Amino acid sequence: MSTLSFGERVVRSAWRVTPQWALSQIVGWGARRSLPSPVRAPFLRLFARKYGIDVSEAEKPVEEYSGLQEFFTRRLRAGARPVDQTPGSVVYPADGTVVDGGVVSLGKLIDAKGVSFTLTELLSDESLAARLDGGAYQVTYLSPRDYHRVHSPAAGCVLAWHYIPGKLFPVNDRSVQREPGLFAKNERFVTVLDGEAGLCALVMVAAVGVGHITASYDPDVATHADGFSSGRVRMKTLQPPPALARGDEVGVFNLGSTTIVVFEPGRVALEALPVGSAVRMGRPMGRIASERAR
Repeated sequence: MSTLSFGERVVRSAWRVTPQWALSQIVGWGARRSLPSPVRAPFLRLFARKYGIDVSEAEKPVEEYSGLQEFFTRRLRAGARPVDQTPGSVVYPADGTVVDGGVVSLGKLIDAKGVSFTLTELLSDESLAARLDGGAYQVTYLSPRDYHRVHSPAAGCVLAWHYIPGKLFPVNDRSVQREPGLFAKNERFVTVLDGEAGLCALVMVAAVGVGHITASYDPDVATHADGFSSGRVRMKTLQPPPALARGDEVGVFNLGSTTIVVFEPGRVALEALPVGSAVRMGRPMGRIASERAR
């Protein structure tokens, strides 16, 4: 029996019949519009106050951003997110709030209230899922206040990317509880890395208003572009594989969502943080196991 209230069931039903892609296109269109100069700074400062955004971290003064999307995808000033350089460290790929973490068991992860989904469903790649089964994983939610660029948790090369079309449900805590297995239902972009921490899948989960993800290492990736969201899984092997240092930029969310990082089994031990803990890109999230420990 469902544990959701009547109101929550109504909201869930409404989201299931909402034309999510069209709604996201409208939201995205509005966010991309340039704001008139007289209202630009006041509007963006009001937006920043509402969501608790620290504008002092931004690369540029607020008045120099043309509109909401450019502000949302802002880079940060030098030094705002120092990347931990301790040998053997792996770092958080994004700002956000911890939703879940642990070890993939029997090919399954958990997203909320014990509801599981499989790695194969998440990655749409049975072979990759099999290689990562038993590995450590962590799920992080990016709220509107967070920095929305995603970075590499460890040094390595980008072997491939996978684009998996899907829904565009919201991804806040209530939405995750309303829609079981949400992270494996929403549109996803997966970067496959191999390097100092072994094989790793870095998953960017799209949401309503965020049906637009770009990859910093491949200019061909723009998931909102005509022809890209064709309703089919797309995969690309990169030759030669681009090299990334720990903390290098991987991709950009437009208007916020969720990251899931999954490591090869036995390669990484992640710190155990309580659900709801705030994290920042670049700080240590765990350690690479020594050869002896493996």
